[in-house]
Amino acid sequence: MKKLFAVLMMMACVSFMFAQEPIVGKYKKALVIGAHPDDPESMCAGTMLLLKEQGCEVVCVYFTRGEGGIEGKSAEETAAIRTKEALKSCEVMGIRPVFMTQVDGKSEINKARYDEMRELIAREKPDVVFTHWPIDAHRDHRNCSILVYDAWRLLGHCFDLYYGEVMTGMQTQMFTPTIYVNIDSTVEKKREAYKCHVSQGTAANVDKWHQVIDVLRGREFQCHHAEAFIKQRWNSSEILDR
Repeated sequence: MKKLFAVLMMMACVSFMFAQEPIVGKYKKALVIGAHPDDPESMCAGTMLLLKEQGCEVVCVYFTRGEGGIEGKSAEETAAIRTKEALKSCEVMGIRPVFMTQVDGKSEINKARYDEMRELIAREKPDVVFTHWPIDAHRDHRNCSILVYDAWRLLGHCFDLYYGEVMTGMQTQMFTPTIYVNIDSTVEKKREAYKCHVSQGTAANVDKWHQVIDVLRGREFQCHHAEAFIKQRWNSSEILDR
């Protein structure tokens, strides 16, 4: 019984240590790579804003322009609307946007796409990247995550890699975070940025999906609102596939 208690205490201490690992104030340049317009905001806009406040350069990368996200409109019409919304959101946050060339609902994983992601990250030279947790019901989210992970490996683990969550339960699956960021001071600005994505029914989505997650993670971290992450760990002896 004493041994079991000791093991449980050790596990609790390890979890607490991971949860306290600093993100804000640690990095000089961050990329947040989300599959669709509104994904970076829902995943970690609060953290993005905190990083920016601490002097970190933050870049919001949209993997697609959300071409499949408005019923009854063509891909071109939808892309134009959602690009405008993304630009407005980044303006609210004071963060530079970058758009990649994948297509919503038709994202690909092949050599050209691996190269595209790796070249983007190499060009931007971040010391931290945030992207989707790879176990996800949405193919675009999974593909985005896989391409970022491959770039992390082939670039020699030269940046820290964190996975975040979007619409947990419906999309993000089996996500058990180990690192938390208190976003009480930025949660209102996060909501303002997210609500720029008017075409996505944002008022309802904030209440039904995203605010619930912020509050849940806040309770876990003993604050009102938090964002949560899993950090990719690596073994320095691993062999890279090039």
